[in-house]
Amino acid sequence: MSFFGLLLLLLIAAIAGGLGQALSGYSLGGCLMSIVVGFIGALLGLWMARQLGMPEPFPITIGGETFPLLWAIIGSALFSGVLGALSRRRSAR
Repeated sequence: MSFFGLLLLLLIAAIAGGLGQALSGYSLGGCLMSIVVGFIGALLGLWMARQLGMPEPFPITIGGETFPLLWAIIGSALFSGVLGALSRRRSAR
């Protein structure tokens, strides 16, 4: 994968992570955290889709690597929502 391909993949992960955080209503931080949440969301969402036997409706291929955009957004929303619920419960004590 080229350097430009890697930067483009990081940008798409940041957008997916940011959208997932916006959907869940809990933001974990800035742009770097959005990238991390986007990649974790892609892993989590793709795992859930495979467990349920669902297809990848919007895969994006960059430099031979496929990024599951829709599942990344859904997984990011679930991941940040769970983290938001855990941190709110912990701070309420």
